[in-house]
Amino acid sequence: MPTLEKHVRSDAGLATELRFAVVRLRRRLLRERHPDNDLSVSAMAVLYALGRQGDLTVGALAGREQVQPPSMTRTVTGLADAELVERRPHPSDGRQVVVRITDAGRAVVAADVARRDRWLSRRLADLTPEERDVLRRAAPLLQRLAEAD
Repeated sequence: MPTLEKHVRSDAGLATELRFAVVRLRRRLLRERHPDNDLSVSAMAVLYALGRQGDLTVGALAGREQVQPPSMTRTVTGLADAELVERRPHPSDGRQVVVRITDAGRAVVAADVARRDRWLSRRLADLTPEERDVLRRAAPLLQRLAEAD
């Protein structure tokens, strides 16, 4: 049986190991959610998107999260009912709605991000400076992979 180091030398092996590692890290980070946060992963993704990218239409959010517009409308309605987002008419297209994160929504995101970042920072501190540098260089590449069509 090949060692992990030999396995990841091939693109197929790298894809397998990278997928496995990213999925496990995602699961671990999900477990680090703030204990008061009972929002779904989808709802949190919407809040993160609005916090990072600014106001978006329901259609743009649906496309970003790769869900159907009716599903996104339900998610946005739940967030609006909780006063975590506001819906406003689109300035030039009356058929669309623009969604904006509220201060309460930003507070939910900030608490969640702080908790997860604390956990990940503690784990990163266990790595060598060289290992952290590898991850520092890999982060933009992982982001590019995540955003690719």
